[in-house]
Amino acid sequence: MARPMWTGVLTFGLVTVPVALYTATSSHDVRFHQLERGTSDRVRNKRVNERTGKEVEFSDIVKGFEVTEGEYVVVEPDELEQISPGRSRTIDIAGFVDLADVDPIYFDRTYYLGPRGREYQKVYALLVEALKHAGKAGLAMFAMRGKEYLTAVRSENGLLELHTMHFADEVRDPRTEVDNLPEKAKPTAQEVKTAEQLIGMLSIEWKPDEWHDTYEDQVRKLVEDSLPAARSPSPQGPPPRPPTSSTSWTPCAAASTAHARTKATGRRRRSPPARPGPRQPPALPSRPAARRAPAPAPPPTRPRLSAPAPPASGSCPSSPKPSSTSAPPTSTSPTAPP
Repeated sequence: MARPMWTGVLTFGLVTVPVALYTATSSHDVRFHQLERGTSDRVRNKRVNERTGKEVEFSDIVKGFEVTEGEYVVVEPDELEQISPGRSRTIDIAGFVDLADVDPIYFDRTYYLGPRGREYQKVYALLVEALKHAGKAGLAMFAMRGKEYLTAVRSENGLLELHTMHFADEVRDPRTEVDNLPEKAKPTAQEVKTAEQLIGMLSIEWKPDEWHDTYEDQVRKLVEDSLPAARSPSPQGPPPRPPTSSTSWTPCAAASTAHARTKATGRRRRSPPARPGPRQPPALPSRPAARRAPAPAPPPTRPRLSAPAPPASGSCPSSPKPSSTSAPPTSTSPTAPP
């Protein structure tokens, strides 16, 4: 249940009914925040001095009434609190009027009035039934949130409703606001009868649930249709991946972890030497990449050592002993890097 926004006593004559005030309407408008274009950064409003451009603290702000252009009468917040009507504790009904005599233009906002406890239900129900049969509304002055209101209390749908109302000087005169109002033009009786027949043909039953704010529905649909585009990465980034369901989360996470570990191990350890095999040829020694030249120069010619004299006939050739200063023979077979 909603919490009451005000509690007090409704009185008229010698009758007193403890009541609670509830909000009767709510707005479902789609609310937007102000963002800087191209970012998700909120735009904030600051209290800035118009002349200096510097931000002003809330405690340094006073109210001013402009008498002439650039001339103000300054009023401190404490001065306004001293004359504020405060918070009413009672709704004291001054009198009752016929609802048919009240122009709907005077009604502003609607609130529900309910009994403050079960022990007050009987006297509350008596007042509801009496106002319903009389067709009247009770007028009272009521102060709430630092402002004084003219209110009307009436019976509707088995409970009491309180309407805040406009004062007479707040309602504009239509004769001074609306142009081209008919003054001398009067329709004939036949024309009025024909219009009444058309109105009767188009008469429908009042069903408030059948009426909707179509603009609000279109705004909400626009926001819902823009959700996938807002959540997807920018066109310059990688393409979006399909969402992972809860059933496939565990194998996907395990595979991703194993792949990351394999890449990290390969970066820390060097590759082992290649082994000969049918599918793994021996690794060649690493060489710097040679650039292809149109006409490479021939390599320099090294002097060749003279071959030893052939042995005499009938003698066995002896194996030459390597000198201690001679260089070891160079192997031409490819070897794997250590």
